[in-house]
Amino acid sequence: MEKGLLVVVSGFSGAGKGTIMRELMESYDNYALSVSATTRAPRPGEVNGKSYFFVSKEEFERMIDADQLVEYAKYVDNYYGTPRQFVAEQQERGKDVILEIEMQGALKIKQRFPEALLIFITPPSAGELRSRLIGRGTETEEVVNQRLGRAIIESEGVETYDYILVNDQVDTCVKKLHNLIQASHDRASVHMDIIEQIRKDLRRNEYAASNI
Repeated sequence: MEKGLLVVVSGFSGAGKGTIMRELMESYDNYALSVSATTRAPRPGEVNGKSYFFVSKEEFERMIDADQLVEYAKYVDNYYGTPRQFVAEQQERGKDVILEIEMQGALKIKQRFPEALLIFITPPSAGELRSRLIGRGTETEEVVNQRLGRAIIESEGVETYDYILVNDQVDTCVKKLHNLIQASHDRASVHMDIIEQIRKDLRRNEYAASNI
C-alpha cells in the first residue's frame, strides 16, 4: 500500500479553511484531517476531540516536553499543535493526512518533512477577508484587528508554499484542492525509490550483458 501524503493547508484567518476542509472530507474518502490541540477556548458548535483537542496551557507544554507533537506554534496568545501518533497511523493506512495549521507550524513541517505539500488559501481581496472575519460574529473588534495584523505578516511568507488557492467559490476551491493533492502523488520526489531500483536493475543488466 502506498503511504499517504502529508498535506499542510494554511490561510489567513477568515479565508474559509474550515468550510473547505469540511466539504473536502464529505466529498472524498481518501483523506484524514488531523485534529490539532489548542489552548484557545472553543467557539460555538465546536466539539472537543473533533474540532480540536482543547487543553490547558500546562497540558500543552507537557505535550511539548514529551515530544508528542509533530509541530506547534503560538498564535494570538494561544498554542496550536499537531499530535504525532495520529499522523503516522493514518499515513501508514494510505490516507493523505491534512494538517490545517498556521504558517509558523507549516514552515516547521516543511523543515522536518521536505516532501510535505504546502497549500495556502486566501480570499480574493483584503476587503473580503475583513468582511468574513466580522461576519463570523465570534470575535471582538480587537481580535479581528489582531487577525488582520497577523495577515499582513503572513502575506510576506506565502512564497514558501507550493500552491496558492483563491477561495472565491467554495465548491470550485474544494475540487482544485483535491486535484492538486492527487496530482502530487506523482511528483518526481515521491517515486524516486522506484527510479533508483530501475537504475540498479538496468546497470546490473548492462553489466551482465557486457560479460556475455
